[in-house]
Amino acid sequence: MSKRLLFEIHGWIGINLSIFFFIVCFTGTAATLSHEMDWLFNPSTRATPSEVLASRNQIAANISEAYPQGKILFWPAATEVYSCQIVHVEIAGQRHYVFVNPYTGQVQGESNITFQRFFRDFHYFLFMPFAQFGYFLVLIFSFMLLIATATALFFYKKWWTKLFELKIQSSPLVFFRSLHRLAGVWSVPFTILFSITGIWYFLERTNTAGIHETANRRGPVVQDMQLDSVELYQLSYRIDYDRAESAAKLAIKNLDVKDIVPPSGNDDVLYLTGISDEPLVRARANQVYLHPLTYEVIELQRAEELNTTTWLNDIADPLHFGNWGGLITKIIWFIAGMAISGLVLTGIWIALKRRVKSQKRVQPFWKYLNWAIVTVMVVSMYVVLTKKYSVTLSTYAIISVSLLIFLFLGWYIFDYRLNKQKPH
Repeated sequence: MSKRLLFEIHGWIGINLSIFFFIVCFTGTAATLSHEMDWLFNPSTRATPSEVLASRNQIAANISEAYPQGKILFWPAATEVYSCQIVHVEIAGQRHYVFVNPYTGQVQGESNITFQRFFRDFHYFLFMPFAQFGYFLVLIFSFMLLIATATALFFYKKWWTKLFELKIQSSPLVFFRSLHRLAGVWSVPFTILFSITGIWYFLERTNTAGIHETANRRGPVVQDMQLDSVELYQLSYRIDYDRAESAAKLAIKNLDVKDIVPPSGNDDVLYLTGISDEPLVRARANQVYLHPLTYEVIELQRAEELNTTTWLNDIADPLHFGNWGGLITKIIWFIAGMAISGLVLTGIWIALKRRVKSQKRVQPFWKYLNWAIVTVMVVSMYVVLTKKYSVTLSTYAIISVSLLIFLFLGWYIFDYRLNKQKPH
């Protein structure tokens, strides 16, 4: 395959799918530090670290007092020592994110949506009206990213010798071309990592070679729990969470419980996950299924006993989002993601600049396709925010203003400024 053809393939992916490509990269990048965005912009999510944690039962009692008609759906641990636990509570059929101080046990606030949930949904399925379509649209770009990386490495001569080459004192076109190559070379390990983990997600979602069935075990059921609808609804507040956590820690050595899911039906178990001594895997690698009334261990999954397929599935998230090493690795992954997003933008600028100089017209089909997809995403985003999250007017305003700023900057840099310099 000639280098010219490889260059054309690289350019076709980066230019014809440019806007969509940038959205996928940028939202994934933002998702890596989305918990930190919650901490930064919402004071209710902040906590002052202490040596002593409040008991889970006390926290559950405080949530019950604040939301007597509510029900705990999902109880994750705080992501960092300075952050609150964000407990998912259902109130009148609507999911609320309740911020609980893990040291004092006090409820400090709540929201219909968080930065973490917004960017995770955006990157996960692009707010598309048919979620499965959105999932696969994102996952297909894992293949595109890998192809774009591979073709660049083949047509860029001796790229390993250009790790510190940046032509600053040159024309804008030469500078941005040099910057594009420099950022691309340094981003290679991450583009390959993001591509491979994205392709793994694709194989899992399509259940290729039975990956999904093997890696996502079905939990057991409870046979002897007969509660009426009122008792079942109130069960999430009445569970002895401290006892459940102790039972889980006895079942798995050195377990640090992270997520708790109370039962929602008469045959549902009390489900806990956590981190043990096994490195790199996510919390879901350790699973403890308890009887919600007797706290008897019904079934276990230990991280150190995972089969290869399940182990690969449980390291994919930590590697993809960089949360395996705490805040330090998340910052590194964020910088890498911003560099890759910048690759897309500089690639667009270089291609458009060349077309302006040669007076070639942009292919209307791909231009309109990109903007059609963006339009669908934006409309769908507002629909999801309204129907699923019932966000407030202030949240609508913040999202809308941010979106308008992005659109204005895109128009100003890639349309107005370039065409202003167009030769006559």
